[in-house]
Parts: sequence; C-alpha cells; structure tokens
Amino acid sequence: MIKILSARLFQAVLVMVAVTAVAFIMFRFVGDPVSSMVREGASQAEKDAVRMALGLDKSLLVQFAEFVGRALQGDLGTSLRYQQPVTELLLTRLPATLELVIVATFLALAIGIPLGIVCALKPTSVLSRLAQSATLIGVSMPTFVTGLLLILIFAVNLRWLPSSGRGDVVNLGGWQTGFLTISGLKSMILPSITLAMFQLTLVMRLVRSEMIDVLSSDYIRFAFARGLPRRYIYGRLALRNTLMPVITVTGLQIGQLIAFAIVTETVFQWPGMGLLFTNSVGYPDIPVLAAYLLFVGFMFVMINMIVDILYTLVDPRLRTKR
Repeated sequence: MIKILSARLFQAVLVMVAVTAVAFIMFRFVGDPVSSMVREGASQAEKDAVRMALGLDKSLLVQFAEFVGRALQGDLGTSLRYQQPVTELLLTRLPATLELVIVATFLALAIGIPLGIVCALKPTSVLSRLAQSATLIGVSMPTFVTGLLLILIFAVNLRWLPSSGRGDVVNLGGWQTGFLTISGLKSMILPSITLAMFQLTLVMRLVRSEMIDVLSSDYIRFAFARGLPRRYIYGRLALRNTLMPVITVTGLQIGQLIAFAIVTETVFQWPGMGLLFTNSVGYPDIPVLAAYLLFVGFMFVMINMIVDILYTLVDPRLRTKR
C-alpha cells in the first residue's frame, strides 16, 4: 500500500508541475499586465518602473522559480481588477462553489443510483422507459439551456424559486453558508439541479449497464440456485460490485463539476469561483485566471488520487496485481 501511495503522490507532483508551468505561461504571455495597471498615456519610463516592481524584467527561469515559491506559500498574486490578493478572492468564493457541487453530487447519486437499479431489474417497465428517455434529453441538452428553462418555468412563470443570487447566508467561522437560511436553500435548488443533470444521467446509465453485467455473472446465478433471497442478492452481492466503477466516475465528476460550474454560476449569477472566472476573462485579470487554473488542477489531482486509493481498498484484486 505504501508503494501505491508513493507512486500516486509522485504522479500528482508531476501533474501539478505541468499545471503550474501552464499557469505561469498564461500569467507571463497572455496580455500585458503593465498596460492594465498604468495610467493612459504613461511614459515608457513609468511602464519600465512598474515592470521592474512586478519582477517582469528578470529572466523566465527566475520568474518561474519565484512564481512556484509564491504559489507554495499561498501567494498567487494580486487581482488586477479587484486589487485584492487572489488567494483571498478564491477563498471568499470557494464556499459557494463547494456547496453547489456537494448538493449537485448528492442529487445525482440519490436519484441516479435507484433509477439505474430499476432500469436494470425492470427494463420494460414504464418508469424505466421514462427514465431512459429523460437521460437522452439530459445528455443532449446544453447546461445553459437547462438552466434557462428552469428559470423560465419555476422563477418567471410559477414564481416559486429565485432566478439568481445565493440568498441570505450565515457566517460560521469564516465559512459563509446558505444551508441555514430559507432563502439560501431556495436559491440553491435550481442551480444544483442544473449542475447535477449531466452527472445524474451518467450515474444512472453507468449503474444500469454495470448492474446488467453483474446479474449475468456466474456467482449471481449460483446465488439464485442456492435459493438466497432476492433482496440479499440484489442489495448485497450485485449492488456492491456495481457501485465500484461509480466510485471512480463520481470522484472524477466532482472535479469536473468544480471546473465546469462556470456556466451554471454565470446563468444563475451564483457568486462562486466560476462567476469570478467569467468576470475575469473579459478584463482580462490574468492572476485570477492563473490561480483558478492552479486550483482546479490541484482539485483534479487530489480527487483522482483519493479515488484511486479508495478503489484499491475496495477491490483487493488491484492490490494483488500491483
């Protein structure tokens, strides 16, 4: 197990080095931060002074080493638009994004797994046919279209739920949460459903296909031949092996939800990191863009490593092979 952890940690370090290099290239070569910081009509001497203060007059290797050193210390620069430390901006927006991703993942698993089991056990039932038809719509429809339709139905026509914003939040030791207020919970419904739609579809179809494969295996037939209860066979034997691939997919999907919550947060004006990234693209606020890339890369690497370790713990065959 120690060898597996060491190998995964080494791979994670290599990936983060590559992501850091890409973020540095973005910070160094995408746009000129000096032009955004100096006044209009500034002289070349003023521009050179600002460039020297930013350290842009040094060699690329020195700048990259300083960039990595600051990133390791949590210093990701200062936002050109907000004139605040980028780390502070990201930490302020992080709770909103994480809560949205947590609720979306919970909805996808709580709805997708039971529907996948029903579709596998009763493929000709009305519920199974409706669920499979709905998954095709969920996969085909873009996220922003789903969000706009939900806003049109539940916010504009029915006026049951708010169309934008996060609602009232409560500060718990620096963590601002909307779980403890009525308006916060109402504001979370539509964006979480929109964000969970694609993951729900993927989980349901994956559980269905895996459940069908497991039910056709020899040990399931032997369990039926022994006369074991169907509830035990389906719930204990078949479902356990069915959920093993779901662990990997769900972990990777969490990283994708964090990365691609940009569209959902923009549609619903959800004050998370995705909306911050969207607002920074048009400026362009290069330090925020580079920091967001670093954060998303770090989340992908950590989630992938944790999922791989959990998968190894669940399936002893992988430990034997390795």
